[in-house]
Amino acid sequence: MWRSHLARSLHQHRNQPEARFLQLATVGLDGRPRNRTVVFRGFIENCDRYQDCLKIVTDARSQKVAQIAVNPWAEIGWYFPKTRSQFRISGKLILIDHQNLDDELQKLRSQSWQALSDSARVQFAWAHPREVRVGDIGDGNLPDALQPISDFCLLLLEPTEVDRLELRGNPQNRWLYTRDPQHNWHEQEVNP
Repeated sequence: MWRSHLARSLHQHRNQPEARFLQLATVGLDGRPRNRTVVFRGFIENCDRYQDCLKIVTDARSQKVAQIAVNPWAEIGWYFPKTRSQFRISGKLILIDHQNLDDELQKLRSQSWQALSDSARVQFAWAHPREVRVGDIGDGNLPDALQPISDFCLLLLEPTEVDRLELRGNPQNRWLYTRDPQHNWHEQEVNP
């Protein structure tokens, strides 16, 4: 359904690395919105339990980790200029940190760590995010490429609603996709 449209946009933008950047909005501990740019790391494959979940990675010391513990609801905004497609995907974030006891989720966390580049992995060994910078932020030593360090977390966005807007044409076209409690998706065309 919506994933095939998203896959088409990603495919048509495959030569543009920035197309993997999306905006993730959460609710801060103070109740105010918090938005940041993150990298889409793919979908969970071969796992019915987390089908359609989007993968994002984060540092356990980041503000969003504390925010998710209080309120796991989030939304991403993603725009593709070539296809003129916009996706707003809302749902709950699932945090997979080093303390998570689920073997399947830890395997996904390790696979995500191993898929990172060396330059992405080293960032998790840098000094604490958002603290005052004093001197070097890291010693430059690469963490183990196989075993994730404790500050590395995998975030899954488990979508419950997708709003797809195609900005080509006059009028524009828009669809809402909602997931029922049995994890079935329902599509409805709506006014743009």
